[in-house]
Amino acid sequence: MSEEVKSRGYRKTRVGVVVSDKMDKTAVVRVDRTIQHPVLKKVLTRGKRYHVHDEENTLKIGDKVKIIETRPLSKLKRWRLGEVLSRSAG
Repeated sequence: MSEEVKSRGYRKTRVGVVVSDKMDKTAVVRVDRTIQHPVLKKVLTRGKRYHVHDEENTLKIGDKVKIIETRPLSKLKRWRLGEVLSRSAG
């Protein structure tokens, strides 16, 4: 699979946690990032939710996953599952 990605050029990757698996072949992954407030200098956490294509419906809530940018698959899906980094305890 790695050669396939290399031949297509650079694709963005993100690491996040599955927050919803209610849809068929789709999961919602939250990707968090930290920023520093420009005035207060406090470290803040900001997150974004991505709709991810999960062909086998293997993802469960709490799984830590790596997602890869891909062509538009539906109205909201622009990412696909790269690999599962760790499974949730439950």
